[in-house]
Amino acid sequence: MSVQVESSQMAAGWSAPKLTIVVPTFNERGNIELLVEKLEAVFPTTPFEIIFVDDNSPDGTAELAKDIGKKKPWVKCIKRIGRRGLSSACVEGISASNAPFVAVMDADHQHDETVLPQMLAMVEADKDLVLASRFLDGRSAGDGLTKFRETASNVANWIANLVTGTKITDPMTGFFMLKREKFEQVAPKLSDEGFKILLDIIATARNMGKPLQIGEVGFTFRARHDGESKMSPLIAVQFFGLALSKMTGGYLPSSFFLFAAVGGIGVFVHLLALTLASGWLGFNFTNAQLFATIVAMTSNFHHNNMFTYADRQLRGLNYWKGLLSFYAVCAIPAIANVSVAAFIFEQNSLFYLAAIAGIIISIVFNYAMTRIFTWRA
Repeated sequence: MSVQVESSQMAAGWSAPKLTIVVPTFNERGNIELLVEKLEAVFPTTPFEIIFVDDNSPDGTAELAKDIGKKKPWVKCIKRIGRRGLSSACVEGISASNAPFVAVMDADHQHDETVLPQMLAMVEADKDLVLASRFLDGRSAGDGLTKFRETASNVANWIANLVTGTKITDPMTGFFMLKREKFEQVAPKLSDEGFKILLDIIATARNMGKPLQIGEVGFTFRARHDGESKMSPLIAVQFFGLALSKMTGGYLPSSFFLFAAVGGIGVFVHLLALTLASGWLGFNFTNAQLFATIVAMTSNFHHNNMFTYADRQLRGLNYWKGLLSFYAVCAIPAIANVSVAAFIFEQNSLFYLAAIAGIIISIVFNYAMTRIFTWRA
């Protein structure tokens, strides 16, 4: 199949692509060769290009994509070192295109490539963006999702429609096409964090006063061809962070809400450690507050590394260097934390109120400074 298509394209000579298909990848080596063949089959005469954006997959996804590109110049690969995340991968891939239309789809064959020509016809006509919906006209997600994941997806879709102010059937889909000029209008305000780029594009355009004309096509969500799903609790957490960010008009980044959520966990850890230190260990309040602050700081660093900054996650020796950096950055507000809390306690002996007051004064400072010094972009 691919040989015949390749021969006809070569015979016609090179022409600038009308469509760029961006495919974010991580450990998708077993999927990309077949995907290229399928895309060539649905666009036998339309000039297009495929840009794989790979997050340095250890299975050699990028190397295989580049080998394919040696024979098929319409197949390209951006290999990212030290950067991870689906949204930022999509932004980089689309930004690398000069085609008038761009599409985003997964590499795992769950997205039905045969609907791409219909999507292209719609954006060539009167739509700014066309999404491929798993739920249009009463569809279900078929073999691609478990019942639990389909229910969770429906809840997320409801939240996403609240955020975007639209009534579309699948705002959480990762399969869509849009005019590149529309993407470039919103690109400077898009988040580079998280996994739901479509929600970000639609909500950002609306917040800018430039709502998109949106169309939908239905497709059956297929089972993954090869490899493992990337869905995880992390994606759910980051989705809620993005939703909250867009509710503020994007003024507060999603990472701030995740940092604050981790801080909420830290409050519980802090109070638990404070109770342990003052009750079981017999520390006075000041020493107990200092002990609890160090325990909470350690907990906050670990959870921020896992969730808030998953795309910059520190591992190995860098993890321990990052922890020391986190301690150093948080030292000044930590001292203020202990001092303010001790002062309030001495004034009115409100034990837990004093502790919470000390925690609150450090949150914004810690967020700003750790982005600069601990999890550098």
